[in-house]
Amino acid sequence: MNNDQPAISIADTVAKGLRRRRAAEIRLRIYGIAAISFVLMALVVLLGSIVSKGISAFQQTHIAVLVNFDREKIDPAGSGKIEDLRRGDYDGIARNSMRAAFPGVSGRRNRRALGKMISSGAGDQLREMVMANPNLIGTRQRVWLLASDEIDMLNKGYARRKPDGSATKVSRRQVAWYDALVVKGAVERHLNWRFLTGGDSREPEQAGVWAAVVGSALTMIITLMLAFPLGVAAAIYLQEFAPKNRWTDIIEVNINNLAAVPSIVFGLLGLTVILGFFGLPRSTPLVGGIVLALMTLPTVIIASRAALMSVPPSIREAARGLGASSSQVVFHHVLPLAMPGIMTGTIIGMARALGETAPLLMIGMVAFIVDVPSKFEDAATVLPVQIYLWADSPERGFVEKTAAATMILLVFLLAMNAAAILLRKKFERKW
Repeated sequence: MNNDQPAISIADTVAKGLRRRRAAEIRLRIYGIAAISFVLMALVVLLGSIVSKGISAFQQTHIAVLVNFDREKIDPAGSGKIEDLRRGDYDGIARNSMRAAFPGVSGRRNRRALGKMISSGAGDQLREMVMANPNLIGTRQRVWLLASDEIDMLNKGYARRKPDGSATKVSRRQVAWYDALVVKGAVERHLNWRFLTGGDSREPEQAGVWAAVVGSALTMIITLMLAFPLGVAAAIYLQEFAPKNRWTDIIEVNINNLAAVPSIVFGLLGLTVILGFFGLPRSTPLVGGIVLALMTLPTVIIASRAALMSVPPSIREAARGLGASSSQVVFHHVLPLAMPGIMTGTIIGMARALGETAPLLMIGMVAFIVDVPSKFEDAATVLPVQIYLWADSPERGFVEKTAAATMILLVFLLAMNAAAILLRKKFERKW
């Protein structure tokens, strides 16, 4: 009886230990699932909030009116020259067309309120139509004019109607006129091409994101052209060729420290050195790309060195055993195998640069940009700065523009990551 007692105690102890281990594994699994679920839930809430606020920006309200392309207002001299046609009173034509839709409206104040239901860019819309087809002069056409921001918000349900018949930033008379147009079928939402193809504007209904998209693309091109070759070359030298001494240790420590430096410091560097000393043009993708390249370099160097170190030493030894020189070992064998990791580090650095705002604010890329930039020396802004500017605007219409621009920024980032994944798959080699 006494001999069996120790065996029973050991078995119980082992069983209890196994139960504790299984319970610990189950708890760890639950914690992991809970953490992943929380992250996914937060991501869904974030993306859902952005999409719900920004999806309406891709449509814009238009009002159908009968436009009289009056020759006296467009080309009073009858010259037919493009310069004279361009200077026509298209704003007056747009206002008169809107007033003609409500002939019973009288009084200067009421007519002014009626004219404010269409965008201040409606005249530019008519000018573009005449420039594209001068035969419209002297005719009457039913045209869908761009509605003002207040009417657009009313049509999308963002302007709250009040008991007195008015709505947020919309008078009672304007609400009545809007309701009458809806009954006539003269109010519709069309695809907002201005937002997708135009530049910034003080008026929300005319603001576009394309100038910021092009500015971001040009800036990222400069950043990639500088950061990738310089970062990879520095990593190859430090990892494969540099002697191991105190100086290289100091360089490595400083590179690691630069990776943690706040981005605003690089903006100050660009403001002082690139703009102040070298005198490069302010608020351009060229300067922005240089500043972001300096900020991205430490990340590229560190990631590239890690990728080079991950290549097995046997690859180097086998290449040297076959008579390859040091440079042949690196460029013919080690570098191709490390390229997927190098590209991963580069895309991480580029993604960080794409979302940066502070250093670009320091070099003046916060400018109000209407025209789409066509070269690296043109004044430009980038998507994060454009989002910052719109988020700071008081008009309700810029809220949806801010969310929509954020959606485009996320698409931009996903496209960069997809390109990086494809390139990494192409260069990936297994051993």
